[in-house]
Amino acid sequence: MTTQKAHCLMLPYSLQGHINPMLQFSKRLQSKGVKITIATTKYLLKNMKELTNSVSIEDISDGYDDGGRDQAGSFVAYVTRFKEVGSDTLSQLIQKLVNSGCPVNCIVYDPFLPWVVEVAKNFGLVSAAFFTQNCAVDNIYYHVHKGVIKLPPTQNDEEILIPGFSCPIEASDVPNYVMKIEGPSILEVMVNQFSNLDKVDWVLINSFYELEKEVIDWMSKLYPIKTIGPTIPSMYLDKRLHDDKECGLSIFKPMTNECLNWLNHQPISSVLYVSFGSFAIVEAEQMEELAWSLKNSNNNFLWVVRSTEEPKLPKKFIEELTSEKGLVVPWCPQLQVLEHESIGCFLTHCGWNSIMEAISLGVPMVAMPQWTDQPTNAKFVKDVWKIGVRANQDEKGIVRREVIEECIKLVMEEEKGKLIRENAKKWKEMARNAVDEGGTSDKNIEEFVSKLVTIS
Repeated sequence: MTTQKAHCLMLPYSLQGHINPMLQFSKRLQSKGVKITIATTKYLLKNMKELTNSVSIEDISDGYDDGGRDQAGSFVAYVTRFKEVGSDTLSQLIQKLVNSGCPVNCIVYDPFLPWVVEVAKNFGLVSAAFFTQNCAVDNIYYHVHKGVIKLPPTQNDEEILIPGFSCPIEASDVPNYVMKIEGPSILEVMVNQFSNLDKVDWVLINSFYELEKEVIDWMSKLYPIKTIGPTIPSMYLDKRLHDDKECGLSIFKPMTNECLNWLNHQPISSVLYVSFGSFAIVEAEQMEELAWSLKNSNNNFLWVVRSTEEPKLPKKFIEELTSEKGLVVPWCPQLQVLEHESIGCFLTHCGWNSIMEAISLGVPMVAMPQWTDQPTNAKFVKDVWKIGVRANQDEKGIVRREVIEECIKLVMEEEKGKLIRENAKKWKEMARNAVDEGGTSDKNIEEFVSKLVTIS
């Protein structure tokens, strides 16, 4: 490693899916000589099952040191309190680092916490917003922020034309906070990501240029955008950071040995991997439909069902499941699973981190979006990147078992699935090239570091 020549303080939003992309980006910066300190909440730090040894971690308070987000009662209450308490405790941390003789030059923050920009300016620091979602979703929220998209969008199949998009979308493709307006205050938090974005020095996007060329070009006319993804460990991509397979912080303990041992006994490209991430909650009726679709399919499966979701499984489903047909676990090492040669398809809720990981490892998908940005991600998986199919809901909002079975069969067995699998391999190569030496994301990271050096 080169001599450290700048110091970045990273402040992610306190969710595993927001922390880990920023952590992976931090490792890239660190490999280029930048000192990294990650600030996370007191509650989260003491409750993580797995901690990282790769960067320095400091704690600040979000106002809920004993219970975290759950103690707040609502998302809006949480971010409001985080602003009140976090502004002071973040300032104290910055001053502590100054007093230690290792002052910060830049703050990289999650736009769910826009107040960080003012804290940075109070200390004369430059700032960078780090969007964990893709640029297409950012673009939708931007146009809601500007009042271009009427709320809620039309409920019928009329197409919505959004500047910067390579194809029109429908109401069912937009984030649910925009679609249903069931929580205007939550939508306000989403669009407030843009409230002071004109004051930041950089806008960092967890994506890569080739994946979203049209929308990135359009958004770059408004903000100083830099794509820096995919933000997954180097050994799954360009392999330039030797031995970097550490995925980051985890609130769950993965059953690594059980998963990999089971996969080792499966034929190549034969297994359906199913996971709805660390946060999504699946309705009991949907869980039952999914369970029977997996049992009825021609493919063996590895299914992640968090312990809080397991009671929703059909009675005797686990007891009657043979070890040859499937394995159900509370958590797994997702990157190691997706990398395994036995995996043939990923049935996913379409969280952006999961999409990025599947793209980076060349795994085709069955998209089954649940909420937030996931419908937009599913639209791009199916119609833009053509690396999967979408399992559509009925009028009750449930994806029926027959639909799921047909989607699995299409991707893993039918002729159309062959083209999807070929596209997945193509995007895998482009993802690797983006972060490899001289790639689009690598160049953007180099430019970011060069600017930091000039101000340090």
